[in-house]
Amino acid sequence: MATDPTRMCEILVDLLDVRIKEVQGEHRGPLTIHFECRREIEGCPECGVLARVKDRHAVSLVDLPTNGRPTRIVWHKRRFFCPDFDCPKGSWSEVDTRIAFPRHLVTDRAGRWLTYQIGEHGRSVQEIAEELGCDWHTVNDTLLRYGEALIDDDSRFGLVAALGLDETLFVREGPYHRLRFSTSIVDVGSGQLLDVVPGRDSKASTDWVESRTCDWRFHVSYATLDLSGPYRKVFNEALPWATQIADPFHLIKLANQKLDECRRRVQNQLCQRASKTATRAHRNQPHMVDV
Repeated sequence: MATDPTRMCEILVDLLDVRIKEVQGEHRGPLTIHFECRREIEGCPECGVLARVKDRHAVSLVDLPTNGRPTRIVWHKRRFFCPDFDCPKGSWSEVDTRIAFPRHLVTDRAGRWLTYQIGEHGRSVQEIAEELGCDWHTVNDTLLRYGEALIDDDSRFGLVAALGLDETLFVREGPYHRLRFSTSIVDVGSGQLLDVVPGRDSKASTDWVESRTCDWRFHVSYATLDLSGPYRKVFNEALPWATQIADPFHLIKLANQKLDECRRRVQNQLCQRASKTATRAHRNQPHMVDV
């Protein structure tokens, strides 16, 4: 059990190997915590000579809220230099990725938290920005850094038994609002979106499927599509053994479309026959002339 006030503050902040220097914001508003690393000075990464502290510079980082209050932690980083004049290293700043990565404006734990909140729970970027007390761009840039690493990881989804392709209107581009489509690749069994490729032709989707491993592709037994010729070509070339299944929505839509066409054709024929019969009857009637 900790009884030292400084150590208790360090435990509450929950940062490893740091020394709390100052806490600002006693009542309301944002909370600012100043700290420095307590690690010993290491050797020069170039020549191994014991480095020396050149100066310190403060770096402000967005952190998780504390008791509902937006929190900023100010890391007083040490800048080291090599005392060996022949060493080409020069000076460098200390780095601790457990706190934050270089050139990031958000702590590592806050970056992981906001990525989970937006990706798993579907919260908006603006909502997270208001909770953290920062601007929209800070949250969005952090989300891109952490999110792209998760997307590029092929192990984020396992084997897929039923693979589906579906087109989506992505954007209306230019002054003439040209339609730009994208293709969503989905695990039909779990409903998980695997990836999004540009266009709705067969090339991008075929390249994506063929880039998977052989074990992954051979595990796909069913392929769902929306009666699209390019998507049928994808499955014929990349997954010829998979059983192709048409999307029920598009099947019903096509059936209703054919039913409407049949109804219009029959109605036009009946109306045309009735119109011709009425015209003939009108022609055969005697015309009365007033004298």
